[in-house]
Amino acid sequence: MYFCHFILFNRFIMELPKDPVILLSFVNTKLRDEYPSLHEMCLSMGIDGDALTSTLQAIGYQYDERLNKFI
Repeated sequence: MYFCHFILFNRFIMELPKDPVILLSFVNTKLRDEYPSLHEMCLSMGIDGDALTSTLQAIGYQYDERLNKFI
């Protein structure tokens, strides 16, 4: 199962990447550049954090709170 979600950016609807590896890159970039935590990113973007985490865990990545990224 792949995580798919639409988010609104400046009145444009954007679909999150369906490919889990591209999703990983997208999420880690957002965490690095814009958000202090996964929780804050999910709240701000209206993302289901559990579904996102499950999708990335399926390809072997876990969220590291200390580093604020999936590793």
